[in-house]
Amino acid sequence: MLLLRVLPTKGWRLNPIPGIYQRGPGRTGRPKGFAGRCGDRIDLSAGFPPDGSDDLTRTDVTLRPITGRDELALFNRFPYVLNEELEDDLAAGRRRPEWLWVALRGDELLARVAWWCRVGDDAPFLMDVFDLESVDVGEQLLRKALAEVVPAGTRPPEYGRFIPPGWREDDASRRVVEDRMTATERTGAALFVERLRLEWRPGTPIPEPSGRLAFRPFHDTDEVLDLMTRVMDGTLDAHSRDDLTRMPARDAAIRHYEDELAHYRSPRDWWRVATLPDGEPAGFVTPARNDYNAVIGYLAVLPEHRGNGHIDDILAEGTRILAAQDVPRIRAATDVGNVPMAKAFGRLGYVNFERAITMTWP
Repeated sequence: MLLLRVLPTKGWRLNPIPGIYQRGPGRTGRPKGFAGRCGDRIDLSAGFPPDGSDDLTRTDVTLRPITGRDELALFNRFPYVLNEELEDDLAAGRRRPEWLWVALRGDELLARVAWWCRVGDDAPFLMDVFDLESVDVGEQLLRKALAEVVPAGTRPPEYGRFIPPGWREDDASRRVVEDRMTATERTGAALFVERLRLEWRPGTPIPEPSGRLAFRPFHDTDEVLDLMTRVMDGTLDAHSRDDLTRMPARDAAIRHYEDELAHYRSPRDWWRVATLPDGEPAGFVTPARNDYNAVIGYLAVLPEHRGNGHIDDILAEGTRILAAQDVPRIRAATDVGNVPMAKAFGRLGYVNFERAITMTWP
């Protein structure tokens, strides 16, 4: 079965390799795999000298949140694609000034870190901005901010970062990415998964329907959850596999639905169940809009129908629905290890324009 899911972005499965599951791009066409996981206790003060002193205090470095929108220009001195979203996020309640932290020496910005949430959330859902001039300063800023931002006794949200597609081959890019990862690792986090970020652009041809499958809307939310549960079987998606170590498949499906699909801004009648000529479901797709982009939110082929090439038809149907809305782009994402999924997107003309890493705390 092929399964794909978009925001942060949950999967497909594709025979002959069972359990291929892909998360979608998440909130910005981001993966949503960038979902906060809470509940475990973590000692965020570990690593500070016993007397509370450190090199930062001796070099007049200040660690603090920004005062408000008036300091966004300061915060945005580090270039990053999300900078252009921060003002709107603050206005919409997806960010708060107290969740945007900086390390300063005088008026020189040395490091920054920020968290994001869904509208209406009381706690941060994702750490998605982290930049630094040095690993040491970045580490100390992150420790200080985590201790203030993350509720005491809870597990920090995941850290998700967009990175260049060929970052390992470019010395400068590799150094920047590895420095951020090193600073994060020093606070106890570890790399969880690396993902491909994919994009369809207007003008890219979409194949005509093959006629092998028919498409209809979902009957109701119960059918959505039933099919999401079935595609969990044998998944290779990193987030889904992690969920299944801690909860039954049905609970994992409900969690994914409530964390991601339920928050889409677009009509639910865009979502489609793919059926065989006798009406039996073979898979499904949830083309949608999140707060930032049109996305292929969830794409799946049911286990018993893997290996028959249905994924191409289902992905084309989801892409066709969004393209009819005259969107400027369609975003999707998949784990780097999900080679068949990446190939399916490639066959439909999606390009790999970025990668993304996700790091998590135990």
